[in-house]
Amino acid sequence: MGIRARPGRPPATAQGDAELIRRSLAEPDAFTAVYDRHAPAIHRYVARRLGPDTADDLMAETFLIAFRKRRRYDLARADARPWLYGIATRLVARHRKAETARYLLLERLGGETAAEPVDTEARVSAQALRGPLARALADLPEVYREALLLVAWADLSYEEVAAALDVPVGTVRSRLSRGRARLRAALGGADPTEEDTDG
Repeated sequence: MGIRARPGRPPATAQGDAELIRRSLAEPDAFTAVYDRHAPAIHRYVARRLGPDTADDLMAETFLIAFRKRRRYDLARADARPWLYGIATRLVARHRKAETARYLLLERLGGETAAEPVDTEARVSAQALRGPLARALADLPEVYREALLLVAWADLSYEEVAAALDVPVGTVRSRLSRGRARLRAALGGADPTEEDTDG
């Protein structure tokens, strides 16, 4: 069981996201490199929260919004991941009922085999969410769930979660602490997360 499986960060490249976004202001095609670099991770994150059927649309919408708002991007931030995950998280929030229903369905499925996507990672993620953990996530207030899943599934640091959610780092720490405590209580003391020391 666990929600700590991380997809990993995209490889470091010679040209940071901020530089690509800056270039895209004059050369819109430069934004394609930002998409290529981050779209797979954004897709995985949304698929884990809402399922693969919704992930395609929300991932595309995330990058469409990012492209339209790129003039407002803070070019002092070399890594666009927090910005992109912030957009994706706000889009996921519009589907709260669907996300909760997904977790409740996964809880009911328990150990049964369901029609899962062919993708092995998606199948493993869905299986890990079955049972008590799925119920615990369904019952977790959205503010705690967002912070927890951005750390666990998007591999963001506390500072990056703060940037994604546009809240102070102290708020992120508080939400993570409370969210983890609620998960532990719901799971009889088991902790499906690892304590992060990078925050």
